[in-house]
Amino acid sequence: MNSAGEGRVRLPRSERRAQLLRAAQDVFVSKGYHSTSMDDIAENAGVSKPVLYQHFTSKLELYLALLDGRAAELVGQVRDALQSTEDNKERVNRAMRAYFEFVDAQGEAFRLVFESDQRNDPEVAERVLKMEAECVAAMADTIMADTHVDKARAELLATGLLGTAEVSARKWIASGRAIPKDEAVQLMSTLAWRGISHFPREGEA
Repeated sequence: MNSAGEGRVRLPRSERRAQLLRAAQDVFVSKGYHSTSMDDIAENAGVSKPVLYQHFTSKLELYLALLDGRAAELVGQVRDALQSTEDNKERVNRAMRAYFEFVDAQGEAFRLVFESDQRNDPEVAERVLKMEAECVAAMADTIMADTHVDKARAELLATGLLGTAEVSARKWIASGRAIPKDEAVQLMSTLAWRGISHFPREGEA
């Protein structure tokens, strides 16, 4: 840690907060929540612990701030994917791609959302469940708007579709990106589309 440099560089509060979040993400991803200390984060950020505590009063508060940001990113990407086209086959493809893009992002931040060793904490669990529910709701709304399927069935279909997207994207990462991302997305979206496309569209017999 460069404490001398810290004294010379005074960042605006928003920039310092962003810097601390980036540093914390790197440490949480590499070490996990339980093995990470505030000392580790301060050292990685190149600041003193008092500076870190000026922005975040606890390790959990810092973790939740990161989780909120990453969860919002995924929900936004799924919603954008579904709203970006009226072609349902392409919607499935883009929703699948949203998960692959999310796990492929720099820093492997997806591990905070999908593979956290802190999932048993009520506040963490609440945020993850909220994220999952919002993604499912977006997909279910699209399914209901275009088929004869009711809400309960649409939510179950959406859960299956997005669960497939998540698990396959994580498998792709775990395999070391053994096949090109575009091909992986196409494989999985083709599989998903062959199932969902058999449901009759609104207005069809």
